[in-house]
Amino acid sequence: MTSTLADHLRAASDDELGALLQLRPDLAIPVPADLSQLAGRVQSRVSVARALDGLDRFTLEVLDGLRYVRGEDGIAPVGTLLTLAAEAGADATQVRAALARLRALHLVYGSDGQLRLVGAINELLGPNPAGLGRPAARLLDEAEHLPGIDIVTLAADPAGLRRALLSAPPEARAVLDRLAEGPPVGQVALRSLTETSPLRWLLDHGLLVAIADDLVELPREVGLVLRRDAGPLGALHATPPPLEGRARPGSDQAGAGQAMDAVRHLDALLGVLAEAPPPVLRTGGLGVRDLRRLAKATGLDEASTALLLEIAAAAGLLTTGPMPGSVVTSPYGGTITREGGPDIRWLPTLAYDTWRAGPIARQWVVLARTWLSMTRAPTLVGQRDDRDKVINTLTVEVVRASAPGIRRSALDVLVDQSESTAVDADAVVGRLAWRYPRRYGRQGAAATDMHARAALREAATLGVTGLDAITSYGRVLLAERPDEDDDPLGVRAEPDPLVAALDRLLPAPVDHMLVQADLTVIIPGPPEPTLAAELAAAADAESRGGATVYRVTPTSIRRALDAGYASADLHALFARRSRTPLPQTLSYLIDDVARRHGGLRVGTAGAYLRGDDEKLLAEVLADRRLSGLALRRLAPTVLATAHHASRLLDVLRDAGYAPVAEDANGAVVLTRPTAARAPTVAVRLTYHVEDPERARLTGPRLAGVVEQIRRGDRIARAARRSPLATTQVGPDAAPVNATQAHAQALAVLRQGITERRKVWVGFVDAHGANGSRLVRPVSMGGGFLHAEDDRSQTRHTFALHRITAAALDS
Repeated sequence: MTSTLADHLRAASDDELGALLQLRPDLAIPVPADLSQLAGRVQSRVSVARALDGLDRFTLEVLDGLRYVRGEDGIAPVGTLLTLAAEAGADATQVRAALARLRALHLVYGSDGQLRLVGAINELLGPNPAGLGRPAARLLDEAEHLPGIDIVTLAADPAGLRRALLSAPPEARAVLDRLAEGPPVGQVALRSLTETSPLRWLLDHGLLVAIADDLVELPREVGLVLRRDAGPLGALHATPPPLEGRARPGSDQAGAGQAMDAVRHLDALLGVLAEAPPPVLRTGGLGVRDLRRLAKATGLDEASTALLLEIAAAAGLLTTGPMPGSVVTSPYGGTITREGGPDIRWLPTLAYDTWRAGPIARQWVVLARTWLSMTRAPTLVGQRDDRDKVINTLTVEVVRASAPGIRRSALDVLVDQSESTAVDADAVVGRLAWRYPRRYGRQGAAATDMHARAALREAATLGVTGLDAITSYGRVLLAERPDEDDDPLGVRAEPDPLVAALDRLLPAPVDHMLVQADLTVIIPGPPEPTLAAELAAAADAESRGGATVYRVTPTSIRRALDAGYASADLHALFARRSRTPLPQTLSYLIDDVARRHGGLRVGTAGAYLRGDDEKLLAEVLADRRLSGLALRRLAPTVLATAHHASRLLDVLRDAGYAPVAEDANGAVVLTRPTAARAPTVAVRLTYHVEDPERARLTGPRLAGVVEQIRRGDRIARAARRSPLATTQVGPDAAPVNATQAHAQALAVLRQGITERRKVWVGFVDAHGANGSRLVRPVSMGGGFLHAEDDRSQTRHTFALHRITAAALDS
């Protein structure tokens, strides 16, 4: 058996090395220079901890069993482990499968019968193999309070130990049973113990040892007696806890409804945000009051609002930018910033307009993929950080690198169930505690459980799950493993299977409407983008859901006329789109507003008001509601005011008039709502590697990495055999200095060129590191040495001033 891990890796095949890099992709970032460096990374604490985090409870118990049976020489006999595991009720096939996984991860290595463990495992798993304490003789060396009896003699007498355990009071026996399960160390305030305390009884009778003022440890001999039924390894958990699911046949339909609601709510949320963009906090986030305002305006709770905002920002639909008008273009080129600096606010991006113009299924896919891969945890919004400050939406405090992995782990539990099978959150967390005990076990379990439960709630809000069961299109979402190399421009040539899977469950887009006598307009389903855009100009949305309800008002008709519609255009729009006869009230409303529209014209003087109807101008002049404008008559058809034209327009419209603006030539100025937008943010989705099957390093890239490591290892081993590895000396046996070594190297190179012999060349590379290479020199001149490497069939060029030594190959 090889003695070191580096030797073991050298003896491994390329397929085995490739499998290791697939299972532990962090080892290849950056690519190791040689196998010795790879072995160092395999044994590093950070990499070993990451590998242990992906192991299930049974595999960790088998690894702990190897630690228990390991001898003083560091070798763990597999046969002994199999015998002890059989005593605990574990099948040999299950144990060997766990060992195969550990060997594939190179957490253990060696022959089939004898294994070695990498060094960082003891540090990470603790000082108590198999959850057993240290022998009594070793504990006495650290004991703070010596027991009243000879504990070493008691530990050496199994019969005496059993009698002592049988005589223990019930409360004391419960403490022993708890420590025997592991870990064997307990914390207690020794000074506060009374004479009748169960712990005091155990300490006095040598069944516990006080190793510090507040720590006690169960001796290994006592733990073995307490585990006599299960064996030294204790109870092993070879199978995960069962999941009691219940059939929910309507999960796909329920999830599709939630998906539609999520898209609709985000569209409404960004629409409200565009109308009144909230300011950016100094910390870079969104204020609590603004979050509440947005939640109230869209009818959502604050948690759902924060979730959608975080997804929108991660998807590039929302970002920060200057408000239109705070930065203007100079006529001489460049930009001019208003006094006080640009007004930075949260704004939808230009990508939002593209996103909302697509079909609902494609809109949802953008949200779902972003949510699954983003490293932000919206559940932290509203909680307090370490400084007792509230965590706001869209701040860096919400970032958690583990968030994508937790989401996938929680949903993978649902994927393992049959179609339309619902599992509650408690059962999911219980399964995760077995599958990833180092994440969901006793250490930091509260925070991880919170994020896992939050992931399930967020999945239900987005429609990834329905009725607590994973949907059919949710399975497609979790199964896809996009490769950036397959689509470098981010444009899929073939139909997206995820879009198709959801689109089959959604109702077809509606291209018509139902106009009611009370001037309400009903769209019985999701509207087509063109229909939604047309109605947005001529009607006001009142409610959204399975059917969208709009209402036509004088204000909405005037808004359409201001945007350039004529009354005939509006009549034609409603007649073309409506499946019901148009009520007369709608025709009368359109004609009435159109007749009055543009009867007054507003231009710039301070501002002036003109019109062909002198009676109308007289009415305006006499209207007390307009007294604040201080209007005065310049001509029978012209009024003037000192106020700006925009102020004159607003006041007249508030008073019920329908003025329009005109330019200096008297032409009507069309007005459409200005959409505040920020530049599109470039977003690149990152897919978190949670388990080995999701490793991104595959195919030719994997083979190339393995070949690069092998080549570097050959070069490194050859360099260690190089004669340059020893200190060069002169004729007088004294070490030569750098100048002398350089001069000798040039002489050796000339000899190598003349005799056509191979030469070991020592050099300093571009990074300042020393290296050596066995080459055949071809020519030397112009400050450079040109040589060939017969092993790699490549030509090398060395700068002469970087060559430090040279020696002929023997």
